[in-house]
Amino acid sequence: MEVAGQAALRPGSPLRTPRAAAVAGIIFSVLLISALVLLEISVPAHPRDPGRWLTDSGRRTAVAVALNLVPFAGIAFLWFIGVLRDRIGEREDRFFATVFLGSGLLFVAMMFVAAAVGGGLIAGVSSGTPGAGTLALGRNVTSILLNVYAMRMAAVFTLTAVTIARRTAIVSRWLTVAGLVTALLLLVGVGISAWVELLFPAWILALSVDVLVAGRKAERLP
Repeated sequence: MEVAGQAALRPGSPLRTPRAAAVAGIIFSVLLISALVLLEISVPAHPRDPGRWLTDSGRRTAVAVALNLVPFAGIAFLWFIGVLRDRIGEREDRFFATVFLGSGLLFVAMMFVAAAVGGGLIAGVSSGTPGAGTLALGRNVTSILLNVYAMRMAAVFTLTAVTIARRTAIVSRWLTVAGLVTALLLLVGVGISAWVELLFPAWILALSVDVLVAGRKAERLP
């Protein structure tokens, strides 16, 4: 008779295999890292030059590509959350599951809103370059949504994911330590450097690879 907690790991179901979560996590990580890097190198860091990237066609194209990657990254992240929760199965704690799901959904929502504001600035160029006040407002809203709120939600998501992973032992121990460091840096270090944002998708990438490797090892077992 199959134990309820082991049902989530049943190898015969294609939606319950760890490979689905791993692939979704890898896709999310690659897309978000690409989007963040494109934004970082295209949008000037100095707030006194808010519209330079709008008047430069190369930078504007790079930003548009980055913003178009965001929805697909969000879809992959939602898939990653769903399949990972299914993998945990009955061993999932309701309190941490609620925080885990809620922080993940808020992260995606804020990321989408930030991308929409940036996309609105690009769309406005067709009718003329927006005024300095509009550019400053759009830049500040995007920056605050992404750096202050979205990344804090990413930190909460990482903390709860680490807690769940430690209690259920579904990932390697070093990933839990790396997750704690990542969450701490996202909470306090985002304002210091924008490159700190890359830690979150990098940790998801490492987690996904670890889950994928563990899944392949389990499939080889008799």
